[in-house]
Amino acid sequence: MIIGQLKCRISLLLSLSCLLALNCFSQSRYTFERGLMGSPFKIILYAPNDSLANLAAESAFKRIEDLNASLSDYRDDSEINHISAQSGSENWLSVSKDLFDILSISDDISRKTDGAFDATLGPIVQEWRRATRKGYLPEKKVISEALAKTGYKNIHFDKNSTRIRLLKKGMRLDIGGLGKGFAADEAVKVLKQFGITSAMIDAGGKLALMDPPPGEDGWKIVISTGRDSIQTITYSNVGIATSGPTYRYLEYEGKKYSHIVDPKTGIGLLFHLRTTVISPNATEADALATAFSVSGIKKGKKYLNKFPDNKVWLVEQKDGKEQSWNTIQ
Repeated sequence: MIIGQLKCRISLLLSLSCLLALNCFSQSRYTFERGLMGSPFKIILYAPNDSLANLAAESAFKRIEDLNASLSDYRDDSEINHISAQSGSENWLSVSKDLFDILSISDDISRKTDGAFDATLGPIVQEWRRATRKGYLPEKKVISEALAKTGYKNIHFDKNSTRIRLLKKGMRLDIGGLGKGFAADEAVKVLKQFGITSAMIDAGGKLALMDPPPGEDGWKIVISTGRDSIQTITYSNVGIATSGPTYRYLEYEGKKYSHIVDPKTGIGLLFHLRTTVISPNATEADALATAFSVSGIKKGKKYLNKFPDNKVWLVEQKDGKEQSWNTIQ
């Protein structure tokens, strides 16, 4: 009798194992793409059927759309612009959890990088957007006046509630330096709610990687210096971001100014070629790709000690000489 029960249990366990194995190998690959936050957003996921894949992807896109409505400084009706318009008052301003969280992350990275990353650069970023669009170099006086309205230390946080205070009149928040990474991480959370474990979100070049495709060691990602594809890396469950002036820059009188602005000078970067960062999540990777681009190699090596779970590949060029710092290899 006991032997018979054991045989039944073993048979049941074997059957369950076979079902789990079949379910693993029955996962199909699905790709979805949509224009969001001014960039193409792509979701590649593995799911057992069309219905689940479509529902999970649509829900993830909806989450990103909601974030964009709240956090985009391009939209006049966004929460972030509404809050910026109230800068300079002594009042504590109640903000959504999303805005509070992303500003808190930004503040932490700003402090650890001595301000190489700064979410208060809205005034100076606005000037460079106009200059790039019309093809002129912003005047020193204009840059100076815009910089006077910035500074991450001028955001105060009420840790006991989702409230902030913007001390300087004319401050304008801009979370473009980590917004796409944050959106990708939030999309990951949505996919997990639907039982999706193997997926990649490409948020305009900011990647959030979940478990690898079935039967693979990881997601294969090609990284480059901006001129040639250099190598393919294989990773999973990380965030990867690359920054560089490949597409967005101002060329004026023979100089190429990056869309990434140095928070201390208010000038677009001149020597930066490419930065790739691999982090535990896409939000951190996105922000640090900007911070290390601004800091350059020498200071970047010091800052990396404060982010021990990160890897960096930074390429810059000065006086015709190219320098590279690579901890990814």
